[in-house]
Amino acid sequence: MTADVSEAVGAAGTSGAARTVAGRDGHRADDAVRRAELAAFLRSRRERITPEQVGLPRGTRRRTPGLRREEVAQLGAVGVTWYTWLEQGRDIHVSPQVLDAVARALLLDRAERSHLFALAGSVDPLPGKECTGVPRALRDVLDQLAPYPAVVQNSRFDILAYNSTYGQLLCDLDALPDEDRNCMWLAFTHDGWRTGLADWEATVRTMTAKFRSAMAEHVAEPVWKALVARLTEASPEFREIWAQHEVERPRGAVKVFRHPVVGVLQLTGTNMWLGPNHGAKMLTYTPADEASRERLQELEKLAHAVAV
Repeated sequence: MTADVSEAVGAAGTSGAARTVAGRDGHRADDAVRRAELAAFLRSRRERITPEQVGLPRGTRRRTPGLRREEVAQLGAVGVTWYTWLEQGRDIHVSPQVLDAVARALLLDRAERSHLFALAGSVDPLPGKECTGVPRALRDVLDQLAPYPAVVQNSRFDILAYNSTYGQLLCDLDALPDEDRNCMWLAFTHDGWRTGLADWEATVRTMTAKFRSAMAEHVAEPVWKALVARLTEASPEFREIWAQHEVERPRGAVKVFRHPVVGVLQLTGTNMWLGPNHGAKMLTYTPADEASRERLQELEKLAHAVAV
C-alpha cells in the first residue's frame, strides 16, 4: 500500500469515527431537548391544579402555584425523588406504569396523556381507553335536542357538555366553576340542585350506588378518590350513604324536578352510551306528560333569556 493510499484510508477511518461521535452527540442533544420539554410540560400541568381539585387542603403557607411536587408524587403513589428528577429533566428511565400514575395524578386528558408518553419515549399501556373530550358534532346534537334537556356525563358524573335547557334545569350551570360541575357534588352540596330534585333522598342513594359500582374499575385513580374525599368532607349525608356500600347498575327512570319558575317537570331519562363500556354517556330527558312538555318549552325560553 502506497503512502497516499494509506493516508486516504486513515483519513476515511477518522472521518467515519467523527461521524459516529457526532451522531451520538446529536442523539444526546435531542434527548436533552426532549427531557427539557417533558420537564416544562409536567411543571405546567402541576401548577394548574388546585389542591381542592384533588381533595387536598390548601393550607396557609402555600407559595407554589398549584400542587407541590411531593403532592403529585403522593397522589400518583410514586417516589418523590423519582418524580422530582423527572420534572428536572434528568436522564432517567421511567416505566409506563410510573407515567400512567403521573398522568392520572395530574388529571391529564387524552391529548395531554399522549403528549406525556411521546415526550418520555414510552408506549402508553392504555391507549384510547378514555374519552374526555366532547366532539363539536356531539355538542350540535345536544343543541338540536332542546327543549329536551340533554347532557354528556362520564361514569364519575362529571358534566362534560349540556344544552341550554339542561343548563337551567336545576341551577345555572354556566355560573358554576368547572370543578363544581359534577352531579354528585351538586346533589349533595348545592341548595338549588337539592331543592329541584323532588325525591332527593332516593335520588342521591341511587346516584351513590351507581357511582360506587362505576368506581370498582377506578379505585386507585386519584381523581375518583379526590371526589370521594371532597364529598366526605362536605356532606354528612354522603358519608352516611357511602358507608353502606350499596351498588346498583345504571337504568332509566321517570324523574320529577321542581323548577322555581316553570314548576313541576316529570321527565323520562334515557341513557345513550358513547363507547363499548359504561363510561361516557349522553343522558336525555323527555316529557312524561303534556304539562311537562309545555313547561319544557317555557324552560327553553327562559334559558335563552338568561343567555342574552
